[in-house]
Amino acid sequence: MASRTLRLGLVSAVTLTTASLAATAVAAPAPAPAPGRGDHSATRTAMDAAVKDGVPGVTATAKDKNGTWSATSGVGNLKTNEPRSTADRYRVGSITKTFVSTVLLQLEAEGRLSLDDKVEKWLPGVVRGNGHDGSLITIRQLLNHTSGIYNYTADEDFGRTYFLKDGFFKHRYDTATPAQLVAIAMTHKPDFTPGASWNYSNTNYVLAGMVIKQVTGNSFASEITHRIIKPLGLRATLVPGTYPKVPQPSSRAYGKLAETTTGPTYDVTELNPSLASAAGEMISDSSDLNRFYTALLRGRLLPPEQLKEMKTTIKVDEIPNAGYGLGLIERELSCGVHVWGHGGGIHGSTSEAVTTADGRHSLSFNFNGDWSGDSEAVVEAEFCGN
Repeated sequence: MASRTLRLGLVSAVTLTTASLAATAVAAPAPAPAPGRGDHSATRTAMDAAVKDGVPGVTATAKDKNGTWSATSGVGNLKTNEPRSTADRYRVGSITKTFVSTVLLQLEAEGRLSLDDKVEKWLPGVVRGNGHDGSLITIRQLLNHTSGIYNYTADEDFGRTYFLKDGFFKHRYDTATPAQLVAIAMTHKPDFTPGASWNYSNTNYVLAGMVIKQVTGNSFASEITHRIIKPLGLRATLVPGTYPKVPQPSSRAYGKLAETTTGPTYDVTELNPSLASAAGEMISDSSDLNRFYTALLRGRLLPPEQLKEMKTTIKVDEIPNAGYGLGLIERELSCGVHVWGHGGGIHGSTSEAVTTADGRHSLSFNFNGDWSGDSEAVVEAEFCGN
């Protein structure tokens, strides 16, 4: 099975169980020269390889000193063989976390909260039960996944309800509230004492979204929209709430809805994304994601102090050659290039968005399938030429 190094998302809880955080142990490829001027041929080759590996289709956009390059491979609809579009919108899964973290850091810069505030201060009684204690957990620990709070998407009942075939087709349009998602996590014991270790937990960001609402009186969706989406002119980006469709232009999204990567393939495009909430609800396209991460890393969205906090990373074994900050991942590629961004997985959709620290070179892409394809190879190809 191909490496899925950055596939951090909701579907990993069931369909990608064996990959943990989608990290497959492989030897790092030998350093290679960076692509030549305007040359994205290695990226295109890696995209084609993902399709050969089983991904229905890929859409990607890169931006560097030579301009913008966009390409597709494979199809956006398995029934009609219609190709993917470079303008496709898609579900970005856990890339949502960077947006949520950015809002909380803006609120800190405005003096409306501190990252060292305890969760209990803003959400009294919410993080409680089976050893969970919100009075011991800070907002910072939510954002960098050191809270120890159990990941609700790892709950077996949740998995059967939303990630396996029978449950998905019965419940795909159900609405799940943030409080309900957190309550699922509270039925389990914590993974560890707050601050003692690291574990990726979608519950952390559901809580982060709840904190935003408590502080501002507005939903995290509203705050992301007026603080980030509108100022940056991200016309393809939205926080859909309970809306089950992906607006056009878009392709179909496909999944196996099983614990294995073999067997039938199902169209899983339509679903109520409230099951992901602030952990992974958003929709965007490749150009918008590049614009967002470029603006973020160039300091257009956060003051220097808050951007420094966001980029303060914790080394984690689950993500090779990388560290996790506050909703932001730093990675060192095989050729020594450092990129910042996030990956995201949700039903039928695997996405990556990475940008160099100076904001000069960005890449965002999407697989419209959640069970195969080497996303790491696409990133390596774009920035290292291999």
